Amino acid sequence: MSFQDPTNINAQIDKGIAFLEHGGVVAFPTETVYCLAARYDSVSALERIYDIKQRPRSLALPVMVSNRKQINEVVTHIPALALPFIEKYMPGAITLIMPRNNTVSDIITNGKETVAVRIPLHRMTIDLIEGAGAPLVGTSANTSGEPSNITASNVFSQIGDKVDLVIDDGKCPVGIVSTIIDVTGEVPVILREGAITRKELEEFYEGIK
Repeated sequence: MSFQDPTNINAQIDKGIAFLEHGGVVAFPTETVYCLAARYDSVSALERIYDIKQRPRSLALPVMVSNRKQINEVVTHIPALALPFIEKYMPGAITLIMPRNNTVSDIITNGKETVAVRIPLHRMTIDLIEGAGAPLVGTSANTSGEPSNITASNVFSQIGDKVDLVIDDGKCPVGIVSTIIDVTGEVPVILREGAITRKELEEFYEGIK
């Protein structure tokens, strides 16, 4: 485990990519909150994430991709209901529940046939996803049940001794978790209100639940 000084962000990114490529677990910022991340195809790293967070296995893990095209690596198809939300809010602080494909393991979805997908609006996060060469599982970098962390120092003090690297790129600019919407049914359903408010979504999409 190591905690990187924020003065050389490029060196931090390179080190983070190296850990991720080799099945490591890295904490770093997104625009919303600091996340705990690993390649989505590294089962041992995903097991570590559950252990580090003390997260119940009944809670699925979200997946981060670097662009709209990469969504297709983790879903069977993009539902028509998803398209307006993708167009307006991706990249950004929205997570969409869509049908998973067979590249996404049960450890990520808890056996469900859906997967939560987000494209972060944070250049360094995108660099890490692209550098790792695969989508990343990215869940909040905190002990389960505790508030999400928006600074590297808070991440380090809470779980820093359990991860391979904590990257410090300053305070998260949004500082609120993403909003989660299920788009697999007949109408979109807000499962968690976050940075994008229910009021805004109701004004954007008539009939959202």
